[in-house]
Amino acid sequence: MATDEVLTWGGPDARLGTDDLAAAIDAVIERYGPATRVMAVPPDFSRYHSRAGDLTAIVHRKLGARLTDVLPALGTHRPLTQREREAMFPGVPESLFRVHNWRTDLVDLGEIPGDFVREVSEGRVDYAWPAQLNRSVATGGHDLILSIGQVVPHEVIGMANHAKNLFIGTGGRDAINKSHFLGAVYGMERIMGRADSPVRAVINAAAERFLTHLPIVYVLTVIGPARPDEREDPNVKDGLATRGVFASRGLECFYRAAELALQVNFTMVDQAPEHVIAYLDPQEFHSTWLGNKSIYRTRMMIADGGHLTVLAPGVETFGEDPGIDKLIRRHGYCGTDATLTAVAEDSEMAADLGAAAHLIHGSSEGRFTIEYCPGGLTAAEIEGVGFRYGDLAAKERELGVAALHDGWNTLADGSRAYYVSHPALGLWAHASRFHTAAP
Repeated sequence: MATDEVLTWGGPDARLGTDDLAAAIDAVIERYGPATRVMAVPPDFSRYHSRAGDLTAIVHRKLGARLTDVLPALGTHRPLTQREREAMFPGVPESLFRVHNWRTDLVDLGEIPGDFVREVSEGRVDYAWPAQLNRSVATGGHDLILSIGQVVPHEVIGMANHAKNLFIGTGGRDAINKSHFLGAVYGMERIMGRADSPVRAVINAAAERFLTHLPIVYVLTVIGPARPDEREDPNVKDGLATRGVFASRGLECFYRAAELALQVNFTMVDQAPEHVIAYLDPQEFHSTWLGNKSIYRTRMMIADGGHLTVLAPGVETFGEDPGIDKLIRRHGYCGTDATLTAVAEDSEMAADLGAAAHLIHGSSEGRFTIEYCPGGLTAAEIEGVGFRYGDLAAKERELGVAALHDGWNTLADGSRAYYVSHPALGLWAHASRFHTAAP
């Protein structure tokens, strides 16, 4: 993969503001321009806090008509609503937005051979991986493609973003399914928080083989929780601080961002909580497909026999896609063995390995209980997929949610619980559950 010097802003204690983001975009345009036909590929609303929307809006203000396309990297998620688009991308005209269709709007670039995938997965899977890309990214005739997004611990690939934003975010059904299944069967707890993983190795190999001819520049953010003494800083948004921005054509910007993300997004607790409470922002999380980040990111700190309470006021469905929603309802979050049996016996599940991976990720494997308190699903629906149901309003009163702060809290009944207000923005673990040396 072509490399170049990484443009870098920030550090562990930085609080980058809009002016800093604008300076970063100025530097990217100066280095990689002039460009007359520019595409921006930011994440969708599930990464609302990434500042990618702000960066895209700045690109539009700087380039005007030279920004011709904005393609949110939906993956298998549903398209943005008008409200979400306007909130995340202020001032960017609706006419610039394109919708990625992960089933049809694709170019097949080639594949990563099965023997490579078998080797990096330690024999857990044995299939070739198809490199697929949205047609407008692959053949749209742009002279600059800005892949914009956040590097943060991730359950499928270890650390999110870089070429994943393109191959998964604007990729196709087969590529998404096989990459997610690879990560699931290799072991989520062996992957999360690591810059290198089997899925990352496959994605990097595909980028080296199939993307170097495209004018792609990666612009990556690192977002972390603000400390109490930083909360009044005008550059802090929603209790979060932009700690870094990294940009380059090559891979080094990702590793630089991943190093900083580990410093600001990874928490090793000294005691495994018996009870963890996770809150899902209703603006961002409408499904368990997305909301189960509350499970993925906290599972490595929860004590054996412990309990996870998920407060999910915006969750009203399981899958973002009707077909996946049907499979989740049919098979539930019942653990790896049951899911692999379903893959073997249900042809629809076998054809949708991404859904199978999601079911594996969303199960506690019987190690702790999961109580879901949704705003828009019934007790029968929640219990039908293997979770315990909690009434949201009653649970919020019982826990005194309004008074909780991130970290350890003493509840009204005298018990202790660990509260996480933004589970998608971090990773929490106890050494007993972190199976290999901490990154």
